[in-house]
Amino acid sequence: MTTTITEILPALKTLPRIEKLRLIQFLVFELAQEEDEILLTDNHSYPIWTPYNAHDAAATLLKVLEGEQVNYVV
Repeated sequence: MTTTITEILPALKTLPRIEKLRLIQFLVFELAQEEDEILLTDNHSYPIWTPYNAHDAAATLLKVLEGEQVNYVV
């Protein structure tokens, strides 16, 4: 038996916030599995970008900030 979204929407609306968030997490996981995407796994490290040693980015930001005329009222 297949249930349609219109049949379950009223029940979903009554769920507490945390249960709605768990539902979102479940749906994302299910969709990713269908797409054969590799999800984040436990005990594995993933690279992330940080602003440390990003001198080019800092220089670009400084140019943008210097170009803006901001008048602060004290």
